[in-house]
Amino acid sequence: MKTLVIAAHPNLASSRINKAWIEELQKHDNVTVHSLYEVYPDEAIDTAREQELLKAHDRIIFQYPLYWYSTPPLLKKWFDAVLQYGWAYGPGGDHLQGKEIGAALSTYGTSESYQPDGSNRFTLREIVRPIEALVHFVGANYVPPFTLSDVTNVTDEQLAQSQVEYVNHITAESAALKA
Repeated sequence: MKTLVIAAHPNLASSRINKAWIEELQKHDNVTVHSLYEVYPDEAIDTAREQELLKAHDRIIFQYPLYWYSTPPLLKKWFDAVLQYGWAYGPGGDHLQGKEIGAALSTYGTSESYQPDGSNRFTLREIVRPIEALVHFVGANYVPPFTLSDVTNVTDEQLAQSQVEYVNHITAESAALKA
C-alpha cells in the first residue's frame, strides 16, 4: 500500500515533532512525504499536480499541528482547491472512493486537556470530526487520528517512540477504522 503524507506545518524547520515524524517517514519506501508549505511558499496550489499525487496513493494522511482547533490555513486552502466537484465528489467525482484517509496531529495541550472535563472540552477525535466528515463525503475509508499531545514536554525517548508508533499506525495493512 502506498501512503501519501501531506504535511502542513508553516515552519517545519523549527518544529521538533513534525520534523522528526517526517524524517522517520522518509526512511520508508512506501511513504511519500509532501510538505505543502515547502512546495507552495506562495500558496499557489497546483490542483492538477495534487490530484495526480492523490490518485497515485492508496492511503492519504494529513499531518499538521493543531491550530485553533483546526488545520493550518494552507491545508484548508488545499482542501478547497484540490477536492473539487466532479473530481472528489459529485458526478464523476469518484477519485478518492475506497482510499484510506486520516490525520496525524500534534498539540501543545496535554491529553487530559482534550477530554470533556478538560480545558479544551472536547477530545481530539471530536476536534478532527471535519476530517472524518470529509473522508466519508468523498467515499473514502476513515483512518482514526494519530496524535501526540503536550509537545513542549515530550522527551527524546517519547519522541522516538512516537516516530515508531506513527509509522506503524499509517503503514499498517489496514489502518482504516481500527480505533
